[in-house]
Amino acid sequence: MTITAEDVYRLAPFVHTLGVEFTELTPSVVTARLTHTVELSTTGGGLHGGALMGLADAAAAVCAVLNSAPGALPATTDSTTHFLRPVRGAAHAVAAPVRVSRNAVVVGVQIADESGELCVHVIQTVQTRVPHAAA
Repeated sequence: MTITAEDVYRLAPFVHTLGVEFTELTPSVVTARLTHTVELSTTGGGLHGGALMGLADAAAAVCAVLNSAPGALPATTDSTTHFLRPVRGAAHAVAAPVRVSRNAVVVGVQIADESGELCVHVIQTVQTRVPHAAA
């Protein structure tokens, strides 16, 4: 199965609104970037935690879909986020499957700053289901 960034933006417009840019979309790794903007910053000038969680969620959902049956749609059911240090400048996310089962994918997401320093670690469970055809 292949997915393009445009497919993601069409199915999940919030990802485009947030400003997530995908740089690699494969079943083994999804990489994405979030540019720092004043609108996404918080006290001290770092990227807001909600923006970083949005980046992680988008990368994890795409990773889960790429590891699922064709036509499957993602739904995050669990997410644990560890903020290790502020992200100043752009954030770079790398999402990889930890465990793939028939209806769920556990995804690990690491978000680094521009220097490559690990800033956020996320473990997310994403349920995937192929919608039933309308009768």
